[in-house]
Parts: sequence; structure tokens; C-alpha cells
Amino acid sequence: MNETLQIIITGMVQGVYFRQSAKEKAMSLGIKGTVKNTADGSVNIVASGEHKNLQKLIDWCCVGPSKAEVANVHVEKLPYVEFNDFNIIRG
Repeated sequence: MNETLQIIITGMVQGVYFRQSAKEKAMSLGIKGTVKNTADGSVNIVASGEHKNLQKLIDWCCVGPSKAEVANVHVEKLPYVEFNDFNIIRG
């Protein structure tokens, strides 16, 4: 069954290729949604997909790309959202 989660990653997660790496990981898992940097320095992902694949994305977010230093990953369940693909939101 598909669900939608918001994943907020804090630490040294901007400027380390986190958004692009998250997009690649999500797409490899068949997950659709969005990823963006936020003003407070965190990365925000809204992702829809199968529970087991979302868990794999969460596990990946706990480590992130090689130059990231993840301090915390906060996950919140959202009402289901249907996305067409996985996009990086810039700006």
C-alpha cells in the first residue's frame, strides 16, 4: 500500500549533493515526490511510495551522500499525495 511521508534531514546537508543523491535513490526505489533545501539549513523530502521502499529511503537519509554529516532525520506521515515523478525544487 502506498503512503506519503515528509522527511526532514538536519546537519551538514546542504552543498553536499544531497538533493540530487536523494532524487537518484528515490527513483531507484520507485518513489515519487520532491526534495528541497530549506532556509534553516535542512533538506525536506516529501515522498510517496510503498512502505518498504520509503523505509529504505529513510535509512539512506540517515547517512546521505559521502560529504553529508546527518545530525537528525525526522519523519512524519502525511495524507497520501500522487506525484508524477521525483523533482528537485530549487530556490
